[in-house]
Amino acid sequence: MSDNVVRIDSYLLECFMGDVFRALGVPDEDAAICADVLITSDRRGIDSHGIGRMKPFYYERIRAGIQESVTRFEVVREGPTTAVVDGNNGMGMVIGKRSMQVAIDKAKRYGMGMVAAKNSTHYGIAGYYAMMAAAQGMIGITGTNARPAIAPTFGVENMLGTNPLTFGMPTDEEFDFILDCATSTTQRGKIEVYERAGKPLPEGWVIGHDGQSKSDAHAVLDELVAGTAALTPLGGIGEDGSGYKGYGYATVVEILSSALQSGPFLKALSGFDEHGGRVPFRLGHFFIAIDVASFVDLAEFRKTTGEILRQLRASKTAPGQKRIYTAGEKEYLAWQERRVKGIPLNQVLQRQLREMRDELQLTQYAFDFE
Repeated sequence: MSDNVVRIDSYLLECFMGDVFRALGVPDEDAAICADVLITSDRRGIDSHGIGRMKPFYYERIRAGIQESVTRFEVVREGPTTAVVDGNNGMGMVIGKRSMQVAIDKAKRYGMGMVAAKNSTHYGIAGYYAMMAAAQGMIGITGTNARPAIAPTFGVENMLGTNPLTFGMPTDEEFDFILDCATSTTQRGKIEVYERAGKPLPEGWVIGHDGQSKSDAHAVLDELVAGTAALTPLGGIGEDGSGYKGYGYATVVEILSSALQSGPFLKALSGFDEHGGRVPFRLGHFFIAIDVASFVDLAEFRKTTGEILRQLRASKTAPGQKRIYTAGEKEYLAWQERRVKGIPLNQVLQRQLREMRDELQLTQYAFDFE
């Protein structure tokens, strides 16, 4: 690990983020939810969506007045197994957790539940909500649209968001099966990680208007906002790597995140008005909970699912590879390691923590890296 990276206790970091949210006007219970979603990302080794998003996303957007610190969660349409909720531009993590809980509650009663959310904001790692369902013996599915980032296959204009399509399934192992990934080859958060580390981007992650791959992470972050560069769909540039598959799945998420609740989509999610002024993003999400016990005994499902994963991991490895992993396993291992060693913070994140602390006068926090 770089000499510029320090480790900080995850509980301390969670408390700090909660106090930052409270200082920004987020109510106590909601602040705890927001901090929990972010620290879960850091604890699971997903550095693109934890404390790294705190300042540039939530902190700056609340202070800029384009995101509400107090979340007004309204159910605007409801059936026995379905609901549409309006988050009124509040905290996406709060909207996400409450929406998935509504879906879970319906699934407990009727076997399945689905919720579409409108007028929301960035809700952190999608896996958090799939994990909620899996922890209660259910299959959890969620997705969200986002500001334009992905170019369609054979295109160069950023049209679709990174649009994760995420699944969680309970197993009989120490960790559940959690597949949480964007429908792009990469996503903005990972580019931010490369930019903070000063590393060039791998070939094929980003495409410019000339149709060529781009590797300067710092420039790409500006170009994504300006619309002069775009992320490639899962599978990469063109059809040779099956990029059309990622493009198709990203479109599925866009439809389910917008059309089910008559919300904005594609370019309307840019965060800017026609004059270039910043406006709320008004994102959409969807949440599905499926009660396993409505189909089969839960213990039997867990056993079968676990056996599938064990057989996959026990299969023959490629030359030079030590082992095979299944979805959710690396995150579980990261959790075990980071609960002891803490969360790694590079110099950029160290500076951001100090800035937020000093600007909000959270004088009770003194960090080891100072």
